[in-house]
Amino acid sequence: MSNGTSRQRRRAYWAALWDGLKICWPIFSALLALQAALGAVVGLLEGWGMGQGVYFAFITGLTVGYGDLVPTGVLTRVISVLIGFCGIALTGLVAALAVKAFQVSAKE
Repeated sequence: MSNGTSRQRRRAYWAALWDGLKICWPIFSALLALQAALGAVVGLLEGWGMGQGVYFAFITGLTVGYGDLVPTGVLTRVISVLIGFCGIALTGLVAALAVKAFQVSAKE
């Protein structure tokens, strides 16, 4: 594969990824907003503050889970499970868009 072909495929990949993101933007942004809002609620209920709550939400949603913040209440634990599901859906959406963009760029 020549350098020109490689460059064309990279451009096709990024163009296809951007097109897919434009189509899925309402779902993508809703998942991000829901995850951040649930994290803020957990942070406030646990007494961590909103910033740490949002941090907790994205660490939990990405399934990293450092363990530095752990919810103790029953309600905040249930909300944490919802945050996990949102994170899995968000990760799946990004992965699906990336695979689709790769398929489109491989055809060119």
